[in-house]
Amino acid sequence: MNIQYVKGVGASRAALLKKLGIETVEDAVRFYPRGYLDFANCTPIRDLEPGETQCVRAFVGCPVSKARIRQGMTIFKTVVADETGTMHVTLFNNPYLAERLQEGKTFLFYGKVAVVHGSFEMTAPLVEDDTDEAAFLPVYPLTAGLSNKQMQKIIRGAMSIWQETANEDLLPDEIRQQNGLCHSLFALQRVHFPKSWEDIAIARRRLIFEELFVLQCGMAALRNQEHIRSEFPMKTEAAADFLESLPFRLTGAQQRAVEDCLCDLRGEDVMNRLVQGDVGSGKTVVAAALLFVAAKNGLQSALMAPTEILARQHYETLQKLFGDRVRVRLLTGGVGAAEKREIRAKLKSGEIDVLVGTHALLTENVAFSSLALVVTDEQHRFGVRQRAALTQKGKAPHVLVMSATPIPRTLSLIIYGDLDVSVIDELPQGRKPIATYSVDSGYHARVYTFVKKLIDQGSQAYIVCPMVEEGESELLAATAYAKTLSEQEFAAYRVGLLHGKMKPKEKTAVMEAFAAGEIQILVATTVIEVGVDVPNAAVMVIENAERFGLSQLHQLRGRVGRGEQQSYCILISDAENDAARERLQVMTKTNDGFKIADADLRLRGPGDFFGSRQHGLPELKIADLLEDMETLRQAKEAAAEVLREDPILTEERHAPLRKAVQTLFSKNGGAALN
Repeated sequence: MNIQYVKGVGASRAALLKKLGIETVEDAVRFYPRGYLDFANCTPIRDLEPGETQCVRAFVGCPVSKARIRQGMTIFKTVVADETGTMHVTLFNNPYLAERLQEGKTFLFYGKVAVVHGSFEMTAPLVEDDTDEAAFLPVYPLTAGLSNKQMQKIIRGAMSIWQETANEDLLPDEIRQQNGLCHSLFALQRVHFPKSWEDIAIARRRLIFEELFVLQCGMAALRNQEHIRSEFPMKTEAAADFLESLPFRLTGAQQRAVEDCLCDLRGEDVMNRLVQGDVGSGKTVVAAALLFVAAKNGLQSALMAPTEILARQHYETLQKLFGDRVRVRLLTGGVGAAEKREIRAKLKSGEIDVLVGTHALLTENVAFSSLALVVTDEQHRFGVRQRAALTQKGKAPHVLVMSATPIPRTLSLIIYGDLDVSVIDELPQGRKPIATYSVDSGYHARVYTFVKKLIDQGSQAYIVCPMVEEGESELLAATAYAKTLSEQEFAAYRVGLLHGKMKPKEKTAVMEAFAAGEIQILVATTVIEVGVDVPNAAVMVIENAERFGLSQLHQLRGRVGRGEQQSYCILISDAENDAARERLQVMTKTNDGFKIADADLRLRGPGDFFGSRQHGLPELKIADLLEDMETLRQAKEAAAEVLREDPILTEERHAPLRKAVQTLFSKNGGAALN
């Protein structure tokens, strides 16, 4: 039911609610408070703690004064008191509230307390009448034009409508009873209108479990749905020939990943697998083994990379690994028109075994004769629909997804719940850990001297530009920085520039010049996060390192340490807050991407890992993946129990659950149950 059916919600207010994701009555009911104001536990004025947010029950001790301090700004001041002392209260542009604060009346004031000129003061507090109903006040996320009081009224109206229509509980009774959970309706009433902290705890536990349960059911049901019978079961003996021909031995982790994938290719169901490994762990070789096997079965494969630079790197790597045993071609935006026509013709006639490319692979006129395997690299950079568009060029092809983005082990189950996962957690032999240091800008001269020393020994360097603030031009920042370095500190060296505003051909030319050693120092923005493999690059300097997330710093650092020489990463930061310093210290202590991702999750929360929503993962409204891991485990077990009997939730008794799954996934651009 549309939110406009709620009393007091007209077209203009509905537009404001839409900004918060509220379009229906159910959206409003599921729009949970971000916190609660506890008016039941008031602090006497004499016991107030400066800097803390507290509640005070006090009477207005004098008439409210009014002063207009500038155009559009009026302040109102009064003094309130209880039996222990007095406190100054200041309001901004709030004549309605100022009028309510009549001398002698008692109110509840909630806000941050400060000491100004020796007196307690509360600026712009929330103010409630002193009534029995004011024990707990839910506080909602808001948008400009909507007050907390208005939101309370809207949700109260939505709840009255919801109670009349929502009789079914989407949690099966046995699941609810096994886990000691209250009914859905009780939880929704108490999360919005609690009478005690116990009410809130009971309601939140139920709603958190429900959200994680629906998520797990959805991921598992999607996975069950995707157990499509393979059109291309393959003979995999050729893999042994390929692996024996390599000039190096695979690590144990690579061998396990290859065997996982080969087992999938031999099986009855279509492969849907993620190979996740740190930067430089050797995922491409695993993919190459599968591409080789597909070719030897007379079938075609596609490998899609997010950038032209990375696509070309994969193409050149595969050419070296395959020689003339597999027919490989490259299709990117930079390929000439005549060559594109030739590639498309040969692809359609089956004269190409492996096509490597970028988004260019997705164009309508790219047609395969027998597409049996699709490999996507750095999958988080492709939207769900882009990956689907490539797989639709074949008849249910096998899918391999590669990612060097470390995801905490605690989250990978959720993010990749519809994929089988192989983890490559070893680096190839000969790779040395990258020595990482964190220093402040006072060390610039010493850092530059160190970089010159390494370049004089024949190595190359990256210098990553500071990330720019919103509103600044990244182009100007990068250009100015490179100009300064090339004219001053590194005037005797060949300095190149790479940034996101350059045309693809320009980027490719710069990276190729760097790879060829024609550029000794590459000044770059984060565009190099996913870049070409330059084994000779032995040092990376990252300016303003505190502006990056840990996982991104780790990705950047992975551009060096690709060769046999000792490599270095120097993080420069003048950050003074403890959290930023702790993040940078993590980088100096470990090269393990998974440990770094776990630390990033602990220090920054799960938001970083769910920022883009490109993977189609639904947004969680009440559950916190960091805090609620035990509930997630219980929800996963409960979901498995339900899906054992009803794998894709088609039974009538699970209709409310199926509807909840559809709603959760479709709202976030993810896949849906058919």
